[in-house]
Amino acid sequence: MKTNSPSKKLIVVSLFSGCGGLDLGFKGGFKVLGRTYRPKDFDIVWANDFDENACLTYSKNLKDPIVCGDIVKLLKDEYPDMLSPRMPEQADIVLGGFPCQDFSLAGKREGFEGKRGVLYRSMVETVRRLRPAIFLAENVKGLLSMNNGEAIEIIKKDFSDLGYEVVHKLHHAADFGIPQNRERVIIVGTDKRRGLPAFEYPNPTHAKNRWVTLVEAIGDLSGKKEGAIDNHFWSKAKMFKGTQGNTVTERGKIAPTMRAEHHGNIEWHWNGKRRLSAREAARIQTFPDDFIFYPSTSSAYKQIGNAVPPVLGWHLATAVEKFLDKHLNKNDIRKQTRGIGERIPVLA
Repeated sequence: MKTNSPSKKLIVVSLFSGCGGLDLGFKGGFKVLGRTYRPKDFDIVWANDFDENACLTYSKNLKDPIVCGDIVKLLKDEYPDMLSPRMPEQADIVLGGFPCQDFSLAGKREGFEGKRGVLYRSMVETVRRLRPAIFLAENVKGLLSMNNGEAIEIIKKDFSDLGYEVVHKLHHAADFGIPQNRERVIIVGTDKRRGLPAFEYPNPTHAKNRWVTLVEAIGDLSGKKEGAIDNHFWSKAKMFKGTQGNTVTERGKIAPTMRAEHHGNIEWHWNGKRRLSAREAARIQTFPDDFIFYPSTSSAYKQIGNAVPPVLGWHLATAVEKFLDKHLNKNDIRKQTRGIGERIPVLA
């Protein structure tokens, strides 16, 4: 699918985009932790998130259109006066990391009717409308065990009913050079109407004995004064022993998972004198130093914790490139596939 003309780049629609970690990975063209990640032939024409601060960060860094609003209302066209661009009628790729907290009741589908369950259904509806050649969703490891595994099977069936070959795989971020104990489920669907087989996931790039350590990732920031570089500010919350987020990191190991809901309790620097700064958390998530988070340190922590590590996004984007190059002629990438998915109702 490699093209030389920007007009021929593959069209991407991004849902639940947050500050843009996954989208940055799909764009490429950044450098972090001593490595350069080449640009990709993907054009993110429409993105959406509900968090105004995340949207601000996204727009200032990625320079791509992002609509800040409720995706359920957007799909129902309940923002008639919105000046932001409307979702396109078709896309080659749909990305999204839908919330899944309500899926613990998924066995009888109650979870899928809850507030966050409706957000999940919004992604199903978007895929139904846009008929992309491929969609990719990221979620927490816990999704696999919710209701004894029924949640993930319902999700796969919903997308399968739209005409997609759906697979999932658990990835450990550290296996791709990300200095963090972060496991995430990657769900990918490929359009069977175009003759596409099951998605082929990327292979790990770092064996466990070669994982990138904290000192390699943020050691140069250890002695810098607060505010010496952008976002190098840290929470002043005191130590609360025995509670989440109050462990002291170890310089020769990977970091714990960077979380969104830290309430000031982001982990302590290995020097034991302070907590990790927002810039250090961003490095741990593999955001480049020129990616600036707005408007505050507490908001930055949340945005960083919610994000997909850009380096993981880049490796997934590379796998998508290779998969489409191998299995789909570029002249057929935007082939219309109307008629798929009538069994899935439009959001009520």
